[in-house]
Amino acid sequence: MPPKTHVVGPKEGHQHTHTVIFLHGKGSDCEEFSSEFFESEASLPADQPRTLLDLFPTIRWTFPSAPITYSQRFECDESQWFDMWSVENPNEKAELQASGLKQSIEMILSIIEQEETYVPREKIFLGGISQGFATAYSASVLSNKSFAGLIGLCSWEPSAALALVLADRCMESGVSEHEEKSTQVFLGHAKDDSVVPIEEGRKLYATLETREKTAVDYHEYEDGGHWINEPQGVDDMVKFLHRNMGM
Repeated sequence: MPPKTHVVGPKEGHQHTHTVIFLHGKGSDCEEFSSEFFESEASLPADQPRTLLDLFPTIRWTFPSAPITYSQRFECDESQWFDMWSVENPNEKAELQASGLKQSIEMILSIIEQEETYVPREKIFLGGISQGFATAYSASVLSNKSFAGLIGLCSWEPSAALALVLADRCMESGVSEHEEKSTQVFLGHAKDDSVVPIEEGRKLYATLETREKTAVDYHEYEDGGHWINEPQGVDDMVKFLHRNMGM
């Protein structure tokens, strides 16, 4: 069964130039998240529509839905890219996360291949919020090509689970190293995020900063909670998209 996706754009009368694949967080789904995401506004242009959908009429926005799987901690089924024990300590019990993370990576790589039938990889952005970006980031590590950019909100690096996935892939393929790809990354995180601590965002930034071919556009905001800061955070994302779309 193919993964459920919700596609918005490009706007009528505009040629499709780029795609953004954006993954929602744990407990949400593609339609709910996209509806809320497009309510966030930039500061300009004043007195005009200024959501990301308004500002980028040539983008095809693709929102996949996470599978419904069993949560061991909460003992119920829920929408999640992989099971996990603690968001506050997201790398706890990595063995619980690895299987679902591997399956979600495969799903996202398949969606990327589908989107490449519309535009080439260098015109595709991959992003997400919270667990969604943890998954998108992991998929980018296992991908064999560079993206136009990565966009991460309120997230972390699932380093322990990703290490297990990479080790398993190494056993299957015999490939032990992954070529570092040139990558442009946007990261935004609010200091008052009560779901994923800002320290996790800082760790992710520090990790990416050490990579020779990775350029990180990192932003911390005083407020915004577990969401994108408005309007400054949206403004910063707009600048990142403009720069990496060649606008």
